[in-house]
Amino acid sequence: MLFPTPALGSADVRVLANIDAMRDALRRQMQTTPSKWTDGLRKFLTADAVAASNSIEGFKVSTIDVEDLLDGERDVEVSDENRAETLAYQQMMTYIQSLHDFPDFTYSKGLLNALHWMLQGHRHAARKPAGQWRRGPVYVTDARDASIAAYTAPDADAVPALMEELVDWLNAPSDDHPLVRAAMAHLHLVSIHPWADGNGRMSRSLQTLMIAREGALAPELSSIEAWLGRPGNTWEYYRELNDRGATYLPDQDVSGWIRFNLTAYHQQSQTVHGRLDRSGRVWTALADFAGNAGLDERMMSALHDVAMAGRVRRSRYEQSEGLSLQQAQRDLRDLTTAQVLEPVGRTRARYYTAGPRFPETALEIARTPMTLSDPYRSAREVDGAE
Repeated sequence: MLFPTPALGSADVRVLANIDAMRDALRRQMQTTPSKWTDGLRKFLTADAVAASNSIEGFKVSTIDVEDLLDGERDVEVSDENRAETLAYQQMMTYIQSLHDFPDFTYSKGLLNALHWMLQGHRHAARKPAGQWRRGPVYVTDARDASIAAYTAPDADAVPALMEELVDWLNAPSDDHPLVRAAMAHLHLVSIHPWADGNGRMSRSLQTLMIAREGALAPELSSIEAWLGRPGNTWEYYRELNDRGATYLPDQDVSGWIRFNLTAYHQQSQTVHGRLDRSGRVWTALADFAGNAGLDERMMSALHDVAMAGRVRRSRYEQSEGLSLQQAQRDLRDLTTAQVLEPVGRTRARYYTAGPRFPETALEIARTPMTLSDPYRSAREVDGAE
């Protein structure tokens, strides 16, 4: 038995309508924004999702380091374990993103196990097999005391039938909103806990896959994994899951889980809108600076990376502008000589940060934090006014 999808209340419907409107506006905005900006945003959001989802499981790699790893950079100062987890998750996420418009697509137990192998294959062992259902019990320990089981998953013998039921549910037609179904799929999978390890990331990835398959917006723009990875939100995430009980109890009302996810969708949409707007304003400030300083227009991408991410590597600048090694080195050397950039480190591990003559206006725009609104508070205010 799976959790029944709850009926939406008036506040839920209002919040969901706002989410749809924001996502539609973002889709139109992405279509009219220069690809050089949007390509960078997509890369950042993918890296941010990978970094955040892994951080929930204790693998700490910054978003900028994940970006470098995804670009193929080898000289990134992270542990071998964190590097392996990052690249495995990136491989799985890349495949998930590629499935967004695959015409002959169905969910299956084989697909889910294959995705799990991409995620956990480097950890495959007899006790914790990758790409196979678990063979024994599995527990989620309490974050405050590892000797206490906060959740005990269904018996291993029940997993095949539960996963068969989940796959049938995933493939069945439904009138429920795709974002609601994606949230429910996340809850179903994380509650069944069918694998010995990697269940949390797989459940979050299934939600991302369902959003991708919806097709309204590119998956990297819709995933809530980055939102879930923020420390305060991570605790709320655990609390929502803990509210479902210490064992598998699917015959219950999960309206709170839906509200939590709708808040996540809404605030992540706010975040993406804010970053895209800020990116554009930074680019405009840099264009004014480059014009006054007589810099080549192609140098803008390097300066933009420094403003938005804090640093740029030669390899990224070379790839983004389609330059030769010598051209990229010469440009970065000229920017260093002009004190616009400042090198950090030596040889292959070198990267560049803002120098003393980097335009302060661009940095100020990039560093100004955004404010997120609580969608349910806004919905209550509207209901109260009515």
